[in-house]
Parts: sequence; C-alpha cells; structure tokens
Amino acid sequence: MKRMGYCVNGEWKESKTDKYMAVTNSSTGEVMAEVPCCTADEVEEAIASAQAAFPEWSALSLGKRVQYMFKWREILYAHKEELSVLCAKELGKTIGEARGDVQKAIEPTELACALPDMIQGYASMNVTGGYDSAAYRFPLGVTAGIVPMNFPAMIPWGWMVPISIACGNTVVLKASSQTPLTAMRIMELFYSEGGFPKGVVNLVTCSRVEADILLTDKRVKAVTFVGTTGVGKQVYSKAAGNGKRVQAQTEAKNHALVLEDCNLEATVNAVINSTYGCAGMRCMALPVVVVQESIADKFVAMLKEKAQAMKVGCAYDEETDLGPVVSAAHKKKICDWIQKGIDEGAELVLDGRDIVVPGFEGGYFVGPTILDHVKPGMTVGDREIFGPVTCVKRVKNYEEGIAIMNANPFANGSGIFTQSGYYARRFAMDTDGGMVGINVGIPVPTAYFPFSGNKDSFFGDLHVLGKDGYRFFTRAKTVTTHWFDDEAGSRKVGTWEGSTEM
Repeated sequence: MKRMGYCVNGEWKESKTDKYMAVTNSSTGEVMAEVPCCTADEVEEAIASAQAAFPEWSALSLGKRVQYMFKWREILYAHKEELSVLCAKELGKTIGEARGDVQKAIEPTELACALPDMIQGYASMNVTGGYDSAAYRFPLGVTAGIVPMNFPAMIPWGWMVPISIACGNTVVLKASSQTPLTAMRIMELFYSEGGFPKGVVNLVTCSRVEADILLTDKRVKAVTFVGTTGVGKQVYSKAAGNGKRVQAQTEAKNHALVLEDCNLEATVNAVINSTYGCAGMRCMALPVVVVQESIADKFVAMLKEKAQAMKVGCAYDEETDLGPVVSAAHKKKICDWIQKGIDEGAELVLDGRDIVVPGFEGGYFVGPTILDHVKPGMTVGDREIFGPVTCVKRVKNYEEGIAIMNANPFANGSGIFTQSGYYARRFAMDTDGGMVGINVGIPVPTAYFPFSGNKDSFFGDLHVLGKDGYRFFTRAKTVTTHWFDDEAGSRKVGTWEGSTEM
C-alpha cells in the first residue's frame, strides 16, 4: 500500500497530517493507497504557490501557452490506457467507460488549444468623434476546483484545468479523497513530461473543513465545484459572498419520455447504456423513464431481458458490461434506496442487491435494478440514487409526461424517444432540462458547447466548457482611446466624454 502526498510548486510533499484516507480497488475491496487529509496550512501553501506562479504564467504570450497545451494533449493520449486502468480500478467504471473518462479530459484540452480564437475581443474605431473602443479578456488569477469522486480524469483535468490555465490562470485542485489516484498520476505527468512552470497547477486532498479555505481566501478568484446540491448551494453562497465567481454543478434526476411511436428496441438499448453506464454514478445518467402506457408493458419486459443479460464483473475486465460502485458505503446507500422504493409502493421488477461476482467477492457490486409503477411523490423517483437503478413512470400522453418531468427540481438533462418531429420539436422547447436528447440517452455535448444544467442542478451564471468556459475564466476590460491633435486644448470636454455625441 502506497501513502501519497500533495503537490505544491511542482513538487510532491509529505503531509504533516495525522489523518489519512483509504483508496480502495472497487472490484476487490482491497486498499490501493492512502491519501492525506491535508492541513489548513498545506491548503494555504497550495494557494500561495498558485499565486506566486500567476504573474509569469499569465505574462506568456497566447501562442506560447497554446504550445504547452498542444504538447499536453499528446502526453494525455500517450498515457490514455495507463490512466484508464487506474480510473477503472479506483472508481469501478468498466475499462471502456474509463477510457471515455480520460478522453473527456483530452477533449477540453483540445478546446484550450483554440485559445487565440476563443479569447478574442472586439473593437471599433471612431465610436464617437475621435474615440476608439476595444474589449479584451484577461485572466483572473488563482482558480480552484473542488472535485467529486465519479470522474477522476474528466472533471479535474477536463473541466477545471485546461481552459483556466490556457487563459493564463493558475489552479488549486482539491481532488476527491475517494478516487484521487488518476488525478494524482496526471498531476505527475503535468510536470515530469508536460514541463509546465512550477506552481501553475497544485493538488491537495482534504476534508470539507480545509476545502472551505478555497471559498474564503481572497487570493482565489473563482471556484468550480461538482457534487451534491446541498453542498453546492453552500459553496455557491459562501464563495460568491466572498466575491468569487462560482460554477456549482450539482445533482440530477434526469428523465426521458418514451412515446408509443418510438423505435422500441433502439430506445431500450439507449436506456440500458444511459441508466447502467458508469454504474449509474454520473449526473447525466438516465434513472427515470417516463413511458406511454400503451407500450409500457412491452418496454419494461424488454428492458428487464436486456438488463439481465448484462455481465456484471471486474471493472478492468474487457468483457464486463457493468462494474462495481465506488465503495461499500455507497453500495449500502443504493440498496437502501431500492428498499425505500419498494416500501413506497413501487414494483420491483429486477433486483440487483444480492449479486456476487465469483473471484471478486469483496467488490462493491450492485446489479441492474428496475422499479416499475413509480408514482409522483415517491422519493425514489424524485431524488438522485447515483446507482444502476431504473425507475419507470407510466403516463397517458405527452402532456402528462412533460408535466411530470418538469415538476422535478433537477434539470441537468432530459430526453425524448419518438419518431415524431412535431413532439421532438415541442419537447426541445418545453423541457426544463439544460441538455436535451432527441433519441439520445446521454445528451452530453462535446467540449465545444457548455455543460448546461438548470434549476437545482446548477448554481452560477456561466457553465463549464464551450464559450461559457472561456468567459468564466477571464474578466473583461474595455479600453477607450483618444489621441490629441494640435487643437485639442481649445475643445470643451463633455460630461460623457468618449461615449456619446450630442
């Protein structure tokens, strides 16, 4: 078992803490490593390192920073398989899903390579007699990322680092204590092979108490958070109250509406992938399917048949369809939710609670689970379970379905399965979901578009990625210029100098 440190100013250090947190192999239950609960002084040390690195890094030309990002992209590709296996072990995603996790760190890095175009301002000459105006984007300073457990590569090294540093900022990452090893390995590569200046990115692991420093320290100018809605609201309130920009991506309970004219088998295949992919541990999972009554029996029967055919097993076995969840505690939480659904009156169609994988008896496995006849008001259909559980809500028609979907407080994503262009177009306008799928189960956009959750799934003004990401990590300056001629001294200067002509 390896005891990990924290990274400040490009160097790994041993923490002075007396508290370490275990990181387990989710397929076996074995402890892989221990990571420190860094002290408050160590978190402040990371902030100081980022602050010290900012002047030199932000002064580099756009072209030079982009050269770093192009090189960094190639390094991530070269280590993709190594990082994917590590991700699969510590989290429980299948190896294919873990490869996707790493790819989703590479994709925003490619977007960061578009810096010279994406960061361009705009200008006009002679906006009023003799005056020119131009708008520019400048880096903020130190930015902080507070990372969840479910995407060890994509969220810290895709959502929180590439655009921020490309724009000239420096970063402090608070990695997940449950799944930090992938992020830490990428951190090692950042300096050993990426050759970035020391202090551009720093990494700690700690509890909420120490992480709170990132929300209050005046040197931190922006915070990106991903996690639960309750904590996200606190992060948003405290960080914004301390004058920081905030992106808080929080919980979800995504719904899809399945109409009777859909391609049934293709729809079920999409739901299988959407619900059980990543063992349901993603905020863009599809845990609720709202099905038109006329096809509900056929839909549920086919869903059960295909779910039962999935191979549950070791995450890094290429043959596995569904890997384990992240921890024993999380497995218990999911199983408790399943029982709560039964107690609330839902029909248990498929039960994945007692599954055992031969040779991996210590792993944290939950098999595909289906709860049918989930009614409005049942918490199992309204709250985030974050596991491989499908809730089926039956409705008479489109109108009843969209009403049920929009009644949910979360609005990260939503989808519709239909062959009707009329209903597809209506749905895109009617749904509260921020990311909308038309016959697409996981409507996650590429990095060139924002990850645009709504309602209680997001707190902030500018989302991660896309043009929003560039705006979030920069501040605007508008520069108005006037050059004097020989007669300037004899002219009267108006109250609204340079902005209007009377």
